[in-house]
This record gives sequence, C-alpha cells and structure tokens, in this order.
Amino acid sequence: MRGSATAPTASTRRRTVRTAGALASAGLLVPLLGAAPSSSAPQQASATGLQAAFASAASEYHVPQSVLLGVSYLQSRWDAHGGAASVTGGYGPMHLTDARTALASAPHHGEGKEDPRGDTSRPAAPPKTALPDESEIPARLRTLARAAELTGRSAEELRTDPAANVEGGAALLAAAQKKLGKPLTSDPADWYDAIGRFSGADDEATAATYANDVFAVIRDGERRTTDAGQRVALAPEPGLRPDAAQLKRMGLRRAAAGETECPKTVSCEWIPAPYEEFKDPNGNPDYGNHDLSDRPKSQSIDTIVIHDTEGRWEGVLNLVQDPTYVSWQYTLRSTDGHIAQHVKAKDVAWHAGNWYVNAKSIGLEHEGFLTAPDTWYTEAMYRSSARLVKYLAKKYDIPLDRQHILGHDNVQGTVTSSIPGMHTDPGPYWDWQHYFTLLGKPFHRSAGAKGGLVTVAPDYAKNQPEYTGCAKAGEKCVPHGSAAVRVHTEPRDDAPLVKDIGKRPGGQDSTIDVNDTGARLSTGQQYAVADRQGDWTAVWYLGQKAWFKNPRKQPTAVDAKGLVVTPKAGASEVPVYGRAYPEKEAYPAGVPVQTVSPLPYKILAGQKYVIGDKVPGEYFYSPTFDTAPHKVVRGKDMYYVIQYGHRVGYVRAADVSVVPSGS
Repeated sequence: MRGSATAPTASTRRRTVRTAGALASAGLLVPLLGAAPSSSAPQQASATGLQAAFASAASEYHVPQSVLLGVSYLQSRWDAHGGAASVTGGYGPMHLTDARTALASAPHHGEGKEDPRGDTSRPAAPPKTALPDESEIPARLRTLARAAELTGRSAEELRTDPAANVEGGAALLAAAQKKLGKPLTSDPADWYDAIGRFSGADDEATAATYANDVFAVIRDGERRTTDAGQRVALAPEPGLRPDAAQLKRMGLRRAAAGETECPKTVSCEWIPAPYEEFKDPNGNPDYGNHDLSDRPKSQSIDTIVIHDTEGRWEGVLNLVQDPTYVSWQYTLRSTDGHIAQHVKAKDVAWHAGNWYVNAKSIGLEHEGFLTAPDTWYTEAMYRSSARLVKYLAKKYDIPLDRQHILGHDNVQGTVTSSIPGMHTDPGPYWDWQHYFTLLGKPFHRSAGAKGGLVTVAPDYAKNQPEYTGCAKAGEKCVPHGSAAVRVHTEPRDDAPLVKDIGKRPGGQDSTIDVNDTGARLSTGQQYAVADRQGDWTAVWYLGQKAWFKNPRKQPTAVDAKGLVVTPKAGASEVPVYGRAYPEKEAYPAGVPVQTVSPLPYKILAGQKYVIGDKVPGEYFYSPTFDTAPHKVVRGKDMYYVIQYGHRVGYVRAADVSVVPSGS
C-alpha cells in the first residue's frame, strides 16, 4: 500500500477544477502524468487544462490519477465531443450517463428498407417500424445524476464542462471504493473492483473485462490530442498487477455464457435467437429468425459484417428474440463492450440484406445510431469488438482487410431493384482506421508500392466532410471526424459528385446526405488509380473516373499494391453482379435455378478494380423450417469479389483478366 486518504467532505466537493486549469496555465501547477510509480522516469510535458483537471480531481477525491485517466480513456479516449451524448447517453471524458435527457430524442432516419434475409425463396420477414419501449432505465445509464449528488454540480455542468465531468467521474470512483469498504489509497492496484463497479456492469465477467482493459491502458500508457485540441498523457506503469480476486467480493451475477463462441478476453453471454415455425399473416407456414446450417463444413465463412443497431441495447435484444423478425450473431453494448451472442457461427443469420453474403458471413451489431455524429462509440466497445473479430478471423481464416471485414453499407444489393433500399450503417462516423489499428492491421503505405492502387486512409479527426440529414432532412450535420471521402466527376471541389445509377436509376446526382453512399470512399477500401492531377487523385469507381482530394500535406489515401481485374482483351465491357451464384447446370433436381442477374453496373475496357477474393458460384437453398431439403449448390463458375463503388461487387472470372497494380 502507498498510503490512504480520507474522502472529501461535502464542503470540499464544490471546489472547481477550473482553478486547477488556471493555476496550470500560470505555471503554478504541473501534475504528474498518470501518477507514475517512483521507479518511473519523470515526465516532461506541460499540463493542459484537461490534464490539469484530471490532476485536480484525482487530488480532491483521492483517486489515483492513473486510474482516473485510464477509465476516461476506455470510455472516451479523453474526448469531450462538444458536450454531445454518446450512443447510450454518456457525456464528457468520463462518459457520465444521462439517458433520460440524451436518448429520448435520438434520431433515426431512413437508412434503407431491405429484406435482411435477402433471398426470394421465402417471404420477407414482417417489418417492424418501431423499437419497443423500455420500462425503466438501467442504473448504468443514469450515473450523471449520482455524480451531481456527490459533487454538488448541476447536471448541465457535468454534461457540458469537461473539467466538471472529470470531477464527477472521480467522485463516482471514490464512492465505489468506499461502498466496497476499502480505503482511498494511492495504489492503482487497490482500485480494481471499484473500476469494475464504475463500468455499471451487472455481471462479473463484464466488470472484470472492463477493469482489465483499464489496467492494460495504465500499464501501457497512452498519449493523444483530444477532439478539443488538448494534449493529454498517461505515463506507463508496466509493473502494475491487479488483484483480480477482488471482483469475487462484489456479488455480481454470473452471465449465462452457455455455448458462446467468444475469446476469453471479452465478456460474452448467450441470449439465443429463436428458430421457430409459425404462420404468416396470411396463414401460410413460415419460420424465423435464422437458418440452421453446419458452416464451415457446408460452406466457408469468409466475411464479417459490421452493423450499428439503430436502437438501444434492451430494445435490440427484444428484437433478436422475436421469431418473426431478423437475426445476427452478436450484439455489442456501448457502455462497457459487453457481448451477447444470439446465433451460432455455424448457422446463417438474417442480417445483411443479401442472401449470398448472409450464407457466408457473421454479423456483429454495435449499439449506435449512424445519423447522429456525436452519438459516439466508446473505446470499450471498439476494443471488445476488435477482440471478437480477431478471434473469429483466426478461427475461420478470414483475412483482416476491408474486402472481408465489411460495413453493412458495403454489402451489395442482390438484384437491381434491391440496390436503392440497401442499408447504410455503420455510416461515415465509424472509425475504421482506429478499429483496424486495434485489430493489429492499421492502414499504412504498402512497402514498394508505386501508385497503382490507393488505400483510403484520411486522418479521422481532421477529415470533416459536410453532411446533411442527421437531425432533419437537408439540414447540415454537426461538423465531425469521418472515415469517408467524397468523389467528384472532375478534380475540383465544386465539380458534381459521381452518380450511382443503381441507387438512383433516373440518373439523379448523388448528395451529401449522411445516408447517401453513392459517391463515397471509406477508410481501408482500395481502388485502382485512374489519374492524378496536383492534389487530386482519380480512381475507377462505379464504371467511371472518380476524383478525390488527396493533398500531400494532409493525404486522404496512401499508395498500395495488389491485384486488379480488367475486362479481357477484346471485350468492351463486362457485367457486375450482386451475388456469386452458380450456373444453371449446377442445380440438382428439386432446387429452383437462381437467375444470375447482372446489376446495372459495368466494367468498361481499360478500367481496373481491386480484387478481394476468388470464390466459386454458390447458393444455399433453405426455404423451409424442415432442414431436410436444404442444400448447398456449388458450381464450376468462379467469381472475383471486387471493390466496385462504396459497395463490393462480383464479376465472373471468365469475363476478366487479372493483372498486378501498376501494369
């Protein structure tokens, strides 16, 4: 133990941490960065207002500064988001939750009306137009009110003033430590169970995972510039080892792990989606909400699809347990990264709106809303999701790249009529660069690349394209970091955006609406370079040359290398498909032949598109509750999966030639 301290009295709780910021700016307060142990080298960095706020709050409430910084990093990466609420109604660097204020008006505008199953062999699932109401708000979603009681600060201060928010978080941590009957020591190792309680988790595994992540942040150290431009640092404490047995004394429930398929490094429980037979509204036999299979024996699992829920945790869990609705394999909770598994990986969930993709993919739903720029995703959820994806990718041999880790908005429509209704989540505010950094695969310039390809890789925080439609149709969204880059018909800012004839068959222009993916590149996607002019780069996109700004001082893409497809010699164009189905000769008796229907898209002679995979034509026939007639039809025709526009597409291998980039 490094000593203990007495909790602050009520008379001291109202002391403002803005004073600390003023002292710091005057050179009178230089806090230790992360309260490093005595063996650590002194830190050479000046205190910013936020850094000083952490120091002051830690001192006032007798919480180790490293604990306060570590918890805050896991919640918000120290960002304040301009006082806007997170997905689950959390505010400020400490993610103090006030769901009653934040979530009542959470926006949800039309992002697509696809049939999630994406197959015409059986009726589409009955539509649901609204999420069920929640009868009560869980304690984990109303921590801000408790922080207000402890600090004497108003709820408005705690929501909008980052320094006050940090103070509120410190007060909650100190209160958790006291409730556990433990002294307020200066040793971070003594705070393991208080950190677990701060997470708001109601089960032991989630609390432990959360606390382990905080301790990992403290051990490794972190430093970054926040969204408000402030530099914050946490010195590493490599020797820190918590007493994990502390959590056993908290009396939390054991989550129903069941037969979950999750890594040991995450908290995961089994909340099964039903496989049930019922009558549809017309009295005909129907079933839901997924299909039984035996993947990967019957067919490979080669794709992971990232979704956001467009709803809150409790309501979304109600949906996935409805046999008449849709399904996905996993849901991830924003506050603490807790995971619920609903469908076995071997079975086929109905989530992507494309039956071919569903049959070969795993779907992950993340608690969130794509049309609200600052309903931000917590670091806890990003980390938990990345661990799950790494585990699944290793288990099923799925490459960690943007051709195999797709957003729902990257999934192609199956046929021409389905393209306009395809979903657009997780949208332009999902931080793909950060996500792939957590996956251990950050997007960097390829060694030896000569510019034949580019990987889209803007600086998320600095890249703030204008969007409309977040709160109201046509109304500008709040400026915000984005993983997306727009493409134009010519190399200038005022040139029209490229058109997507699939999304708008009438030939109307693409827009800057937050749900319009018609003229949008996304971080990690790769394209073949078509031209360069000054600060502008052109790529082949939707059958046309598409220009985006790519200045050397703030590049939005980096050079890469790889293989591309181009029409075979003598061919003026080749069709693009929304699914890779077999040729008709491959279908056995009793299985209806599925039409290999081209989309309105073409690859013209001389154009090139990046290859993601080579796959056989394949169709999973599964129209009935009885699994006896189910079959996987596999043909001789081979297809290439390509990055065609914002979404992937499929071309027959017989129609194209494969060449290395730069050729």
